[in-house]
Amino acid sequence: MTSQIKGEAKAARKAVEAGCWRRNAVASTFVPLTSNFLALVLACLVLSACGREEQPTVSTTAMPPSQAAGSVAQAHPRVETALVELRSGVHDLSLSGKVAYGEDRYSRISSPLQGRVLEVRAHLGDRVQAGNVLLVLDSQEIAQAYSEYVKEDSDLQFATRARELAKDLYENKALALKDLKQAENELIKARAEFRRAKERLLSLRVPAQELDKPLDRQKITSRFEMKSPLTGIVVERNVTPGQSIGGDSGQVVFTVADLDILQVVADVYERDLAMVKEGQSAKVSVEAYPNVNFPATVASIGDVVDPTSRTIKLRASVNNKDHRLKPEMFARLHIQVGESTPLLIIPREAVLEVDGKQFVYIVEGADRYVKREVKVSTISPDQVRVLEGLSSGQRIVTKGAVLIKGQEIKG
Repeated sequence: MTSQIKGEAKAARKAVEAGCWRRNAVASTFVPLTSNFLALVLACLVLSACGREEQPTVSTTAMPPSQAAGSVAQAHPRVETALVELRSGVHDLSLSGKVAYGEDRYSRISSPLQGRVLEVRAHLGDRVQAGNVLLVLDSQEIAQAYSEYVKEDSDLQFATRARELAKDLYENKALALKDLKQAENELIKARAEFRRAKERLLSLRVPAQELDKPLDRQKITSRFEMKSPLTGIVVERNVTPGQSIGGDSGQVVFTVADLDILQVVADVYERDLAMVKEGQSAKVSVEAYPNVNFPATVASIGDVVDPTSRTIKLRASVNNKDHRLKPEMFARLHIQVGESTPLLIIPREAVLEVDGKQFVYIVEGADRYVKREVKVSTISPDQVRVLEGLSSGQRIVTKGAVLIKGQEIKG
């Protein structure tokens, strides 16, 4: 009996694997089955089903429209999409800029006259006060100008006495009226020449109080002292002792700047002009200190729009007591524009750049995307504001745009 059952089980297994029942070739009837045989057949079917690898299934259940739009492109399982919407709230307008000296807090100093440098008293990095001597110059221009001044002073004294004498003679009818007029004209001319000579000395930085003294008490030499016009740091020095320098305003000898207060100069698009105003709070960030935000305040907004970039210059003052910020550093200026301005904001990851142009992928159907050029501005490390190219209600690829771009390249 046992051998019969084993034989029947073996026959049943072969029949199941072949997917059919064996027929009796002679009688054309099915092989008779015992109850034990049927049990073994069922057991073999179960074991056969368990041994097969599970196959994936595709759901054909209909999705609501809102869900279907959000799960477009099953061919790209790592692609995520979202609707572009206007968002209100506290936003930061992020602008690219550069650290610069304050408009009234630096001076490029050149020599007003020619001469030879006798002494340099200020060095690079020195802190100087307004009025401190930066260098001493020996200039023959001062000697020549003072000589001219002395001559014009003498001519003025002579013309003054001549006019007084002519007036007395005219009153005594000893001089003609035309001669009196001539003496008066000479006096007017002498006064003008003396004033010109004095102004020349003043332009050479000769102290006015020295010129107000009587001529015999004046102490004016060819020695000229160049002084700092403001308090700050010597950030540039282009002179050495013994060097000859000329009265060229383009030849900068020293640059003195107040580094305690700097400015960030940035460009703001004209479309964003209504969002910024003087006095707004802002923050400055630079690559040198990625985790530091320097408090700033919008100081001024320009009045002229650049015709090419359609931007306006904006300046923000930033406290720099520790001197960590340096002029000419690249910086980002983050201005808090408030809650009243709804903006089109999308993830930075959604924007790709090719050949200097920015674009996103718009979803137009199942597994169908259209590349659209856009213009954006940064508002945070992971978000950008859409300036051109998109409108509210459009659906875009927010994650996985690189995959779609890669398939375009392969195709």
